[in-house]
Amino acid sequence: MRGDGDGWAVGPDGDRRWGKHGAAGLLLRAPLPDGQPAVLLQHRAAWSHQGGTWALPGGARDSHESTVDAAVREAQEETGIDVDAVAVRTERVTAGVTGGWTYTTVVADAGIPLATTPNGESTELRWVPEVEVEAMALHAGFAASWPTLRTRVVRVLLDTANVLGSRPTGWWRDRPGATGVLLGELAAVLPRTLELPDGGFGWVTRIEAVLEGQARHATVDDARIPVHAAAGSGDDELARLAGTTATLESEVTVVVTADRGLRQRLPHSVVTLSPSTVLGWL
Repeated sequence: MRGDGDGWAVGPDGDRRWGKHGAAGLLLRAPLPDGQPAVLLQHRAAWSHQGGTWALPGGARDSHESTVDAAVREAQEETGIDVDAVAVRTERVTAGVTGGWTYTTVVADAGIPLATTPNGESTELRWVPEVEVEAMALHAGFAASWPTLRTRVVRVLLDTANVLGSRPTGWWRDRPGATGVLLGELAAVLPRTLELPDGGFGWVTRIEAVLEGQARHATVDDARIPVHAAAGSGDDELARLAGTTATLESEVTVVVTADRGLRQRLPHSVVTLSPSTVLGWL
């Protein structure tokens, strides 16, 4: 069954919204050569609703589809992107009517800005640097949701021993080797979008790993994983680093650890994530 979602849904307020079963769009990010994020935007054809504005590729959800499937399908139809290169991170209902129609934004990443081929619903497709999005003539619905979808700069500090110890991989037999493998795996999944505990989003280009003891001899040669070799306690080094002044006022510092003692030593402004969150990226 295809296409049974096309059509207008009329809400209690009498307003019409496209998609009998709701609608979904794909917010796809990819890193530019300098590592900063760009978003794939569609310049809507003049004949479409709010034609001439910029928005996410997307459309009506069919009754048998999940919101993720609908967003990815619509984006592929409208932009020609390679869906196998799209990694979905999360989804967020960004508009709707109580008890009725909803619009869901599916957040995803790609390793590079993917090649695109517009269909008749677009006059142009463009990878737009994220910092330039709000300056464009945006579709009203997208403009309203963009402040909750844009990313913040994130500095991630990794309690490497704590994260390594959370997996029964036999790491204790070769701490330097196991540390090098873990950090290499993490480097391979960067950059990426990070969903923050407050519901916002961050863009992660690097993970700063703190190493202590034997793990300081690990071989790590990747700019995405700068290493801090603690002279003594790894917790002391993490607390020191977390307390340094952020480079940007909007920057968020995140410490990845399950150590309660360390968490209690961190500044209140620091966000903490469990090792399982980061390991779930692998």
